[in-house]
Amino acid sequence: MKIAFIGLGNMGGGMAANLVKAGHNVLAFDLDEEARQKADDAGCTTFSEPEWAVEDAEAVVTMLPNGGIVKSVYEGSVIGKAPAGAVLLDCSTIDVATAKEVIATAEAAGCDMVDAPVSGGIAAANGGTLTFMVGGTEKAFARAEEVLQAMGKAVIHAGDAGAGQTAKICNNMLLAISMIGTAEAMKMAEKLGLDPQKFYEISSQSSGYCWSLNAYTPMPGVGVESPADNDYKGGFATALMLKDLRLAMDAAKDVDATTVLGAKAAEIYEELAKEHGGLDFSSVIKTL
Repeated sequence: MKIAFIGLGNMGGGMAANLVKAGHNVLAFDLDEEARQKADDAGCTTFSEPEWAVEDAEAVVTMLPNGGIVKSVYEGSVIGKAPAGAVLLDCSTIDVATAKEVIATAEAAGCDMVDAPVSGGIAAANGGTLTFMVGGTEKAFARAEEVLQAMGKAVIHAGDAGAGQTAKICNNMLLAISMIGTAEAMKMAEKLGLDPQKFYEISSQSSGYCWSLNAYTPMPGVGVESPADNDYKGGFATALMLKDLRLAMDAAKDVDATTVLGAKAAEIYEELAKEHGGLDFSSVIKTL
């Protein structure tokens, strides 16, 4: 399949490379020349303009920084430029309202489109083990699924347009809250004189079991290997977690949802990002 891929950053570069590995013909674009060169090296055919990448594509995948850019790219460079029969897949994490608006615009132009944000981070993007949360019609999902399966381990249809973004921001709000709680408990146990490894062995096999503790232990030298063992470099940047929490808080306000812990988590990550925005989000333990 001819697949245009727009946005070859830390996540998009690995995703595009996995589409090549799956046998697809990937037509790639990014504003950054170095990113385009890496995509070339991975077997993509790169272009210096997005319109050139999409003109013969059967599917278009985007992985972009925010909703404003997503809307601009689709309205200016994809819809009306890609073939009418192409299926469109936005894998960016953006606000629910913009996701719905762009999909409505695409559908009005006769295109099938899904919002398909991801979970798993850079390592999963490179390894082809992402989880995709997909919003859109049954028809659009069925068409998008083949493309997404080449980049992930799980592809889940969450519901109608915008449902993928809803699932992503709610999931990451829960993750932020969970990581803060895990970090607090580990530091408290240590200050009370309990060996952190012993706490991990006990809590990871009892009611404290959770992904933040078991799969992403925030204390160096304890539990599983994680960004904590690399001075909190790599992984999921604090700035990106803060972006998702801001989206979650905006969405909560729109629907009058009560998010006491979500709001507190957003506050904590706002402060952390001022000095450590590039570090992994588990570096929140350093504030304790």
